[in-house]
Order: sequence, then structure tokens, then C-alpha cells
Amino acid sequence: MNQELIELSKKTAGEKAAGYVKDGMVVGLGTGSTVKHTIKKIASRIREENLNIIAIPTSCETEKLAIKEKIPLSSLNENPGIDLAVDGTDEVDKNFNLIKGGGGAHVREKIIASAAMEFVVVADFTKKVSKIGKFPVPVEVLPLAVEFVKSELIKLGGKPELRKNFTTDNGNLILDTKFLIENPLELEIKLNSIPGVVDNGIFAQRKPEKVIIARGNKIEILSPD
Repeated sequence: MNQELIELSKKTAGEKAAGYVKDGMVVGLGTGSTVKHTIKKIASRIREENLNIIAIPTSCETEKLAIKEKIPLSSLNENPGIDLAVDGTDEVDKNFNLIKGGGGAHVREKIIASAAMEFVVVADFTKKVSKIGKFPVPVEVLPLAVEFVKSELIKLGGKPELRKNFTTDNGNLILDTKFLIENPLELEIKLNSIPGVVDNGIFAQRKPEKVIIARGNKIEILSPD
């Protein structure tokens, strides 16, 4: 795989999404290598256009970058109404189902996306798939429940593996779980019904309104409409 092409694709998709940010908006800032370009482009627009926004980060990593870029920050408790959330994805299928959480921030990402009036996903061309499931589903788990949840995931046909040397921003652990996914929505609900599971990386209940896919400098904007 041409890594330079992938990096250019991430930059193209990420920067395109920054164009959807309007003056006065409350914006949810996602986590990951593609949305970093969105964040930097938003910061550039703030400096050059005197854009007035408030941003809510989905992770400590994103918060640090936003502070470095001098983007005004707030919290969901202070601003529960989000106009636009921009985030990346690990996989997206033709029905706009996502798997997220390669960076371990999917719980906060799902909360921010659910609070947003519009949810825009940015991705390079390698993330577009016919069917989600090649990428393991990250399942965030309370530490005391890891072994119990593991056994429940196996009952559902999953193959869980504890993510080593990793703790989420919420202080929890992640079981990266391979599934043969036939019904993403059904699986998302089943996983979240297991006691001890905080949330999982399937986004089938809250799908994006737009998906921006880039290959090099070429952009494809997908919408369910």
C-alpha cells in the first residue's frame, strides 16, 4: 500500500470537512490521524477568517492538539447542543455502518456524535468496505468485568483479545473482538446489553449524515439522501 497516497488522502478528507464549520457553531472534534487535519484546518480558519466557534474534544489527545492550535474548548455538559461533529473511522460500509475505536476513544466519540445535529465522517479510501468486520470491534469494559465480558463475547461468536498496555481516557480496558457481522445494529445493541460493557465501536444506531472519502486529491462525498 502506498503510504504517501494514504497520508495525502487523509489530509484531503480531513481538510474538506473543516469547510462545513460555520461561524457560531459548537463543534465536536473527533480523534485520529485523519481528523487531525480537520482540527488544524479549523485552527487556520479561526486565525485567517476570525471564525468564532466552540469545540468539544472526544479525547485527551484531541484536547491537547486543540489547545496547541488555540481552538476555544468547552465540554458537553456546558454545551449539550452540538451543531456539527467531525470524526474518522476504521471502517465504513455502503449502508453507513461504522467501526470506530482503533484509538480507543469510541465511547466519547459516540456520545458526541449522538449529541450532534450533523455527524460527518472523514476517511481515506482504504476505510471504505463492502461489509464491516475485518477490523475488530473495540469493546470498552470496566476492569472488574473483563473475564466475564470475554466469556459473553465468545458466546456471541466473538474472538476477544485484551488490548495490551492500554487504558482508555475513561479509565477502562478494551477487548478488541473479531466478529462475523451480519447485522451491525443488532450486534451493537447485544454488546451493550452485557453487564460491564461501557460501549462498543459499532456505529449503526448513530450513522453519519455525510462520509467524505478521499483518494489522493480526489474527494467523494457520500450521503444517505
